[in-house]
Parts: sequence; C-alpha cells; structure tokens
Amino acid sequence: MEPCFDIAHLAHVEMYTDQFDKSLDFFVNVYGLTLAGQDENSAYLRAFDDYEFHTLKLTRHHSTGVGHIAYRASSEAALMRRVAAIEASGYKVIGWVDGDLGHGRAFRFEDPFGHVFEIYWETVRYQPPEEERPALKNIAQRYHGRGCHPRRLDHLNLLASDVREFRRFMETCLGSRVTEMIQLDNGRIGGCWFTVNNKTYDLACTEEHGGGFARLHHVTYATDTREDILRAADLFLEHGVHIETGPHKHAIQGTFFLYVWEPAGNRVELANSGARLILAPDWEPVVWTETERKKGQAWGLKTIDTFHTHGTPPVAKKEH
Repeated sequence: MEPCFDIAHLAHVEMYTDQFDKSLDFFVNVYGLTLAGQDENSAYLRAFDDYEFHTLKLTRHHSTGVGHIAYRASSEAALMRRVAAIEASGYKVIGWVDGDLGHGRAFRFEDPFGHVFEIYWETVRYQPPEEERPALKNIAQRYHGRGCHPRRLDHLNLLASDVREFRRFMETCLGSRVTEMIQLDNGRIGGCWFTVNNKTYDLACTEEHGGGFARLHHVTYATDTREDILRAADLFLEHGVHIETGPHKHAIQGTFFLYVWEPAGNRVELANSGARLILAPDWEPVVWTETERKKGQAWGLKTIDTFHTHGTPPVAKKEH
C-alpha cells in the first residue's frame, strides 16, 4: 500500500467528565496542563510545547469517556482528499461541523465501535499571554514547571470488539500505518498501534474485554525524561491520585510509563518514548504473539487486571 500522508498528526482529544471542576483542577494543577480557554461546557487545555490552541478538550457530561478524536490534515487539499475517501468508505459519515475555540470547520465520521473522529485544516495557533511567553522563540509557551508539566500530547488508546475491523477503518479513512500489533492464538488481533507520520504511534486500539461500546482506554502526554515521570509519581501520591500501574517499561513500543485515574475515572498516562522514530517508508509491523505478551511488560511490575478491564464510560453491571 502506498504510504498516505494526508493527515499530519493527532490534534486533540475531547474527554468527557461528570466531575468537571475536580477534573479541571487535576489537569491544570496536578497534571500540569495550561487552560487556554473555556466556554459554558468545555475547558481547552494544552501542554507547554503544543503549537495548537488546545490538545485536550474537557467537556461536562453525564458520564466519562471520549467525545471525539481530532486529527489535523496536512493541507486543505489533503483534507478534501480524505473527505472523499471517507465518504466512499462505507463508514458512518456525520458531516461538516463548525469549529470551536481551537480550529475551523471539521469533517466528522464514526468508526464501527461508536468512536467519533474529525479532521480539519484551519487551526488556531496558541498565542501566549505576556506571563506565558517563552524566553526561547522556538517553543510555544514558557516552561512553567507546574505539576507534572508534560511537553505535548502523544497518543490515545481506544477499545474495540474487533481490532481487525478497526485497523481497516484507520487505514481506509486516515491513511494510518500499523507499526506494532498483537496476534492472538484464536486468530483475532489483540491490539494495533497506528501512526500517520514518523512517530512510533499516535493511536492504539486494543480489544474490548468489558462488553462496552465506544470506550476510551487512556489519553497520554509525553514528558522530556524518565525522571519527569518518577517526579510525577510523587506528585500523584501527594495529591491522593489513584496510581493504577507503573512506573515501568512497555515491551511494545518501549515507552516508560505511568498510569493514573483522574478524579472522574478516566485513565491518563505520562510516557517517555525516547528517540525512537519510524523512518522506514516500507516499515513492516512488528507482530507480538499471545505467548510473548503473557510474559508481561519489558520490566517492572506485572500488568494488573484493571488495565485489561477498566475503560470509560464504565459498563453497567448486569443484574442476575
């Protein structure tokens, strides 16, 4: 398949919360994002070196989970090429929507598992107020050092009952490439890691084990160093944040990681992926077997059960 670079990068994620004030306080004061803007229903948040206005849209909702996932196209022409491909794909089309505080009009569509995606070209570049202007003109905002102070949005992980079909959706609609994947003994794909550029991945999809629909596994921001993640663990401890697992190292993709639950229950991660990039234009996906995955992470603690079952929104318990 000819590589497609119509999509430039993962742009932002809309996260739902039913504890808006507590979630906002966490993301600003503990996690260390900056509040770029706010309207009646949403807060627009960013890491200090994200060039766009926002990378996390935190929205009041009756539950938790993901509202939509946004990618920025590489040009207006590329946007229209992708729109045509999506309209011809057979996947659900929602259509054009007006932009918000962070970008212009966007084209929305949906995967077979209920996750809403949008793509756009026109964006709002962050213009820092005087107190946030950096000393170095080649970064977007001053290094404030508040909370965990991640550098940029890195990736997210979605849950789907059929990862093979989700892979077809990503390749068809976004032109994504698979960099690594899990092949289960029963013939199913347990997980896929996707990229639209030279990053190792910007979106992962793993198999839904909880019986849910349109669920989020986690959203991740990148730090400069592993030491930033060790410091973050102490900060989370001091603020009473639930540390689910880590810090330790993933076997797949090799990221050093720490997972926590923000106050409403959405899982968020801090990760450091080092200098690993996918530069080969003819990269072949690295395939992990079920036996290899059962060995756990590269090193560190064993993967805990909630990592495979917890997602948002929570799945209602069935009455017996």
